[in-house]
Amino acid sequence: MRKLLTGNEAIARGAYEAGVRVACAYPGTPSTEILENIAQYSEIDSQWSTNEKVSVEVAQGACFAGARVLVAMKHVGVNVAADPLFTLGYNGVNGGFIFVSADDPGMHSSQNEQDNRYYAKFMKTVLLEPSDSQEAKELVGQGLEISEQFDTPVLLRTTTRISHSKSLVSLSPRQEIPLKPYEKNPVKNFVMPAHQRIKRPGIEDRLQRLAKYADTFPGNRVEEGGAEFAVITSGPGYLYAKEALGDRATYLKLTMTWPLPAGLIRDFIDKHGKVYLVEEGEPFLEEQINALGLSVIGKELFPRIGELSAAIVREKLLGTALQRLTVDCSAVPGRPPVLCAGCPHRGVFAMVAKSADIVTSDIGCYSLGFMSPLNVGDTCIDMGASIPNALGFAKVLPDRKIVATIGDSTFLHSGITGLIDLVYNQGAVTVVILDNRITGMTGHQQNPASGFDIHGKPAPQVDLEQIVRACGITSLWTVDAYDLAQTNAALQAALASGGPAVVIARRPCILIQRNVVREPLEIAADLCKRCKACLKVGCPAIEFAGGVVRIDSVMCTGCGVCRQVCKFGAMRKAGGAQ
Repeated sequence: MRKLLTGNEAIARGAYEAGVRVACAYPGTPSTEILENIAQYSEIDSQWSTNEKVSVEVAQGACFAGARVLVAMKHVGVNVAADPLFTLGYNGVNGGFIFVSADDPGMHSSQNEQDNRYYAKFMKTVLLEPSDSQEAKELVGQGLEISEQFDTPVLLRTTTRISHSKSLVSLSPRQEIPLKPYEKNPVKNFVMPAHQRIKRPGIEDRLQRLAKYADTFPGNRVEEGGAEFAVITSGPGYLYAKEALGDRATYLKLTMTWPLPAGLIRDFIDKHGKVYLVEEGEPFLEEQINALGLSVIGKELFPRIGELSAAIVREKLLGTALQRLTVDCSAVPGRPPVLCAGCPHRGVFAMVAKSADIVTSDIGCYSLGFMSPLNVGDTCIDMGASIPNALGFAKVLPDRKIVATIGDSTFLHSGITGLIDLVYNQGAVTVVILDNRITGMTGHQQNPASGFDIHGKPAPQVDLEQIVRACGITSLWTVDAYDLAQTNAALQAALASGGPAVVIARRPCILIQRNVVREPLEIAADLCKRCKACLKVGCPAIEFAGGVVRIDSVMCTGCGVCRQVCKFGAMRKAGGAQ
């Protein structure tokens, strides 16, 4: 049976077919759908973890206990999880361990486009790179077998294009892989210098054995074709090269790219002489090949910034460019990303903008508060950085009113330690936790504050107020995010406290309130003074055209934020009701 699957769906299917028993992740584009699809398989115990580090550590425990496991994250999530992953490279596994890094060339939804292939080299582990959904599925099983055979974690590296593009995949039944027996082995699993030092030579020996294995790995293969071009390629670059050059080229298609299949590469270059290297991103393969004393034509032709494409390969190697349809879009208004109509964060940001001198933001929907007309946010660095950033500002600019904003999921991911540090060092910072009861920007995944697990079943709900108090916060307010007067009063009191303070602004994301009856608003034309104060909250349901302010009744959720901003009582329920 064959089915059209995205790369993420295929990885989930691969986990099912390969006998994975435990799968963990923290949501992050472009990796999120991997675990969402794994969750449909009851044979796999799947969970959303509080962050990527925790997901790896849970999977490590299951791996040590003898189960095959999979962990998924976006590329910057590997930064968060690096500590246990590096150690696992030393300790090795029991059941197979595979972790997926979904990289984002072009930064479609990320703060950088780091090439995580370098992690495999740095961690001294195995790197597998699929080119399509079929390979993505197959490499899960093959990676788990390599993991168990060579006692090593395995990195499966995808990209946004592979994660979200679809291709045909052949489906197979699930293999029921018996648990590996668990035996106490402190030298292997208990980290201390005396244990780790004796493992070090074995790691180098393992890499040498893996390098020989890479030369025979079936995913590393020569595809004979025309003599016009000889191309070494991997990952998405393979399909771009095939589309651009077709049968005019002979290809060395690499799928296991670390340790490098040096013998295979040397033979290919010796045979063909002039060889082009088509790889997306950094010159990872090119650097390793050059280190062997071999020469390829790579980044001198192909860009290291952004995504590669068949058009780029065609232009660089054939000197031809496809004619592109040009459309004059000068009259089309721009559509920057904005908070949704009825988003509970909007009114909070409107109040923060009036109160704060400096606002440090964080990763999530609330980073959209930076967009015009709210224009709230001086910094946004990484998950959990808002609170420590704010403390740093407070140390240098003590006379400024400083606010840090962070969401519920991000606070639990990596904000708690920052809050403890803020309290311990007595920074004059107000932290606003925007609690919308969900992990919003990645598509509404559950988290420990939402009250549900990955399957939508009720789960223990974290009490944010108790956590905040346990961190040492004594100045704490909980407000309705739609109540601007209450929110503003809490912000003023918090900023006046002169020390660390927290405001929890709570209201569920408008998109998850499926059963709420929404009553849209309209504007009474006779009362509207066209002062445009309502436009300053940036709601996409409000527009000003032809000298008239109007509300789109289809988009309006009736949240009432604009009604509270209007000083003339011009906002009313649609149909004329007050």
